[in-house]
Amino acid sequence: MTTDSSSTNRAPAEGISTFKGRERALRADRLGTGGLLLSVLAATAPLMVVAGVMPTTFAVMGIVGQPLLFVVLGAVLVLFSLGYAEMSRHVHNAGAFYAYISRGLGGTAGAGAALVALVAYNSLQVGIYGIFGFEVSGLFATYADLEVAWWIPALAAALAVGVLGWLKIDVNAKVLGVLLVVEVLLVVVFDIAAVADPGPEGLSLHAFNPDTLTGAGVGTALCFCIAAFLGFEQAPVYAEETSRPHVLVPRVMFLAVTGVAVFFALSSWALTVATGPATIVPTSQEQSAGLLFFLTEDRLGAAFTDVLHVLFVTGMFAAMLSFHNVVARYAFAMGREGLLPAAFGRTTGSSGAPGTGSLLQTGIAVVLVLTFALTDDKPAGDPTAPVLHLFTWGGNIGALGVIVLMAIASLSVVVFFVRRGAAAAQAWRLATSAVAGIALLVIAGYTVKDFDVLVGAGPDSALRWILPGVIGLALVVGLVQGAILRARAPETHARIGLGNEAFQLEKEAENTP
Repeated sequence: MTTDSSSTNRAPAEGISTFKGRERALRADRLGTGGLLLSVLAATAPLMVVAGVMPTTFAVMGIVGQPLLFVVLGAVLVLFSLGYAEMSRHVHNAGAFYAYISRGLGGTAGAGAALVALVAYNSLQVGIYGIFGFEVSGLFATYADLEVAWWIPALAAALAVGVLGWLKIDVNAKVLGVLLVVEVLLVVVFDIAAVADPGPEGLSLHAFNPDTLTGAGVGTALCFCIAAFLGFEQAPVYAEETSRPHVLVPRVMFLAVTGVAVFFALSSWALTVATGPATIVPTSQEQSAGLLFFLTEDRLGAAFTDVLHVLFVTGMFAAMLSFHNVVARYAFAMGREGLLPAAFGRTTGSSGAPGTGSLLQTGIAVVLVLTFALTDDKPAGDPTAPVLHLFTWGGNIGALGVIVLMAIASLSVVVFFVRRGAAAAQAWRLATSAVAGIALLVIAGYTVKDFDVLVGAGPDSALRWILPGVIGLALVVGLVQGAILRARAPETHARIGLGNEAFQLEKEAENTP
């Protein structure tokens, strides 16, 4: 990915413009620390991770040291956040990743990153509809004795999310906050119950022993576990909608990444305590995604487990809404800067929401859900059923895209501050960004290498290359678009990554005699 030499000369020296061109800017002062933190953390879907990702990682990879993996990944992402957060003090743009990459590596690289972000976050969001529909269909069968096709609740959720996407972001934050807090409290209750009533090996700390991280499955386990963190990096997407982005965005990122690391490390440890480290792998293989519910029914009763099943579904809804909001804002930023049609760069009515971007995401979700529904000729419980493909394919394509974006953003941070002559002042942040970037590239390499395992395909399946190739294709198409804009529309190319600042410059030019 090449850099553009013009990138250092096209942006104002500091901060974000106070100019708010009508419909070209998201409404400021909508989110404080609490609202921003809840919006970000909802994407991590804590109950979905504890009930789904953790048992799958134990079962498929046979790695007892999953709690230690969360600690290691938390450390890597904190290193990433040091430079990323510092960048957020200088660039406030709903385009987040691609805006940062544009400022460091140039507009062409930013265009490539923009399309990768749009594809990755859409994939993450739409993928959840598969598991959401599957679980809601199961609830209807269990508690109402009704057979409901999975795609019906999935489509209903897509429409509900689309409606909420048109509302004020602070309203969304309240919905996300309530769902998130209840989820977290229920998981904490289980953690306490597991510690109070441990398995046959007692309160063993064996899962934190480095010796548990040996074997061929560690790299793939890293891929599973890093997906659990996705969401913390979204804080800069909402920068334009906060009152003090240079303060709130870095604060929320560090609160999110450290909180997620501690919460998931303790919760995965609680699972090993409840079964015993020696039996966590075979028990996970036997119970699969039912592991958490199996353990809570034994310790906390059937009523608590029933509530947990319901909150498992609402937690997925919160994650879908969170990712929907991110996609809508990326589309808004891209429309405002000429990477998508101008209609996407307008806000909607009194809510100030990016309505056209919201419609785009809803439309993509509905089309993909219907596509998978029309090809679904197998029972939902069949591991080859399209409903489960929607979840595994979408989730892993999206996770790979975000990992790649984080790695490139780490490089961009280094280049940005070096070009500004701030390398000495920011030396330790640049060092941490470099280390994090290398670590993220290694994880991205493992993700591509083991994609067949991640999506449950055979080692000879073409899917192991086709699916990660979606991210590669998005990057190439975006780079080509950026190169064409640079050659044919240099003014548009120069705006990539500037956000509202570009329109401040236009206004100043118009007022100059």
